[in-house]
Amino acid sequence: MNAPINLNRFDLVSLRLFVAVIDGGSLTAGAEQFAISTAAASKRISELEAHVGSSLLVRSKRGVTLTAAGQTLLQHAFEIVAGVEQLALAMDDFRRGAGGHLRLWANPSAFAGFLPKLLADFLEAYPTVEIDLEETLSHDAVHALLRGGTELAIIGENTPIEGLEAFVCNVDELVLLLPLGHPLAKSPSVSITEAAALDLVGLSRATSVMRQIATEARAVGQTLKIRMQVRNFDAVCRMVATGIGAAIVPRAAGAPHVKSMGLAMIRLTDMVTERRLLMAMRHRSRLSPPALAFVELAERQVAAR
Repeated sequence: MNAPINLNRFDLVSLRLFVAVIDGGSLTAGAEQFAISTAAASKRISELEAHVGSSLLVRSKRGVTLTAAGQTLLQHAFEIVAGVEQLALAMDDFRRGAGGHLRLWANPSAFAGFLPKLLADFLEAYPTVEIDLEETLSHDAVHALLRGGTELAIIGENTPIEGLEAFVCNVDELVLLLPLGHPLAKSPSVSITEAAALDLVGLSRATSVMRQIATEARAVGQTLKIRMQVRNFDAVCRMVATGIGAAIVPRAAGAPHVKSMGLAMIRLTDMVTERRLLMAMRHRSRLSPPALAFVELAERQVAAR
């Protein structure tokens, strides 16, 4: 009968390195994150494999892939690494006298819509909490959440959440933005077929909002004509105002610029215009007090709408 695994021999550095190797796709990429040689990284992973008694990685010239045992170890390693990082932040907060730490990654739709007001309300209630805030693509936010880089992520509903817990934290509507001089600017509504035929300005095709719009266009046999891609909704509105193209955006992202930039906001038809954002987390029961308070505030505001 095999002896049980000795828990005292698990090495946190090796677990963190293991996660970094998988994230980077190779031993070399993982080693670079820890500023060690590839040989040293390989030795640590081999020692980890010897300790658990199973092969964790399949090594090849193209990088590494997980074995079944490696996949199981990775799932637990995520939790351990994330927990230790949260512990370090909590202890650092006590050392500096801060009232807690909230780590949040969110997509552009959240930043352009409901998130600033939600953050302001949160900080009014919890003025000593420090916030680490990152604007990113939805799938990158999910990746960071799984790897322990953040406690909470606000993402598009059409983003795979890989077993994470999530709830709807905001509902908006997709609308068409046009310069006031455009022939369709006075129309009460425009179909997705008509909109997809226009030259469009948008965010990166990888964003959840652009993927949602492209899906709706494909449903009516259209392919989006993206004339220009920019980094944020403010830039989208500015490009539309100059006549470069039209845009399909969440109402909350376009509404603040309608008067100041001379834009027309038109209702879209023949498509699902509802735009839902999710707040995702690994385990609600394991959230830090600031993160749990933020989640509960978001839930209350959703319920009040």
